[in-house]
Amino acid sequence: MAFIPAKASAWFEIPVTDMARARAFYKSVLGNDLVLEESSPNPIAMFSAQDRMASGHVYPGKPAAPGTGPTIHLSVAAPIEDAMERVTQNGGQVVSPAISIPAGTFAYCLDPDGNSFGLFV
Repeated sequence: MAFIPAKASAWFEIPVTDMARARAFYKSVLGNDLVLEESSPNPIAMFSAQDRMASGHVYPGKPAAPGTGPTIHLSVAAPIEDAMERVTQNGGQVVSPAISIPAGTFAYCLDPDGNSFGLFV
């Protein structure tokens, strides 16, 4: 039997202090409507996923100190500069210039709670 490696990422969770603000922020920046799910003990707002991509959600929780937690990279449509502008327009912070690598282009950012994330094209 051949070994088939699993995906490097299957799911992610982003702790936020204000669910409504986080949903509005990520929807505006990514163009990805987060679907509120309140059927479990802890409400979550799930990122929409297509084509069996890894996905995740935001949930009420305690974020790490700004810029100290793990960094996830979230897909955006080109040009990346438009998404970087939406970050600042919606209360986040862009903390790096756009960086080109062979796999694409990314920029490091912080959401309004200080969670580190990357935009990736």
